[in-house]
Amino acid sequence: MAGEALIVVDVQNDFCPGGSLAVAGGGDIVPLINEMIAGFEHVVLTQDWHPANHSSFASNHPGRQPFETTTMPYGEQTLWPDHCIQGSGGAAFHPALKWAKAELVLRKGYNRQIDSYSAFFENDRTTPTGLAGYLRERGIDKITLAGLATDFCVAFSALDAIGHGFDVSVRLDACRAIDLGGSLEVMLGKMKEAGVKLA
Repeated sequence: MAGEALIVVDVQNDFCPGGSLAVAGGGDIVPLINEMIAGFEHVVLTQDWHPANHSSFASNHPGRQPFETTTMPYGEQTLWPDHCIQGSGGAAFHPALKWAKAELVLRKGYNRQIDSYSAFFENDRTTPTGLAGYLRERGIDKITLAGLATDFCVAFSALDAIGHGFDVSVRLDACRAIDLGGSLEVMLGKMKEAGVKLA
């Protein structure tokens, strides 16, 4: 599996039960992801890592509520509850996640003005995280994605990976979705259409 990598997306306390942006069943996938980590030679983790005044937080938009949308210079943006604030317990990885084997932890969402769902681009769709170059230099051309949430950070990462020419699989049994206004069905359709293998 020298040319393959597992990318574990945002398995952090704030996205798990009890967190400020908890995904239903988010903690349930940790044992399976641990098994997957053990089986891959190359493992990358992403970590949502927001400043407290991040522009995607509803609390920074007076009169607005979480899960409403607003228009940013880069397009439509969902407003979220405050989550994954840099250095907080909520931003830490789930305590049962066996992530010490990871060769890279990629932090995203640290730019106050731009949210970042994808492991490859910020939400302006032009600012790269550098992950594609890292994987290419390591000789990795095939990736498997797992984590949170299926219809946001996992799906955006999968679509961008396809755009970069990687062979991409998503382990749906090792993901959980937010499913905001039918977003899961929409993003599953987009991944299938793009050529992502859904396993």
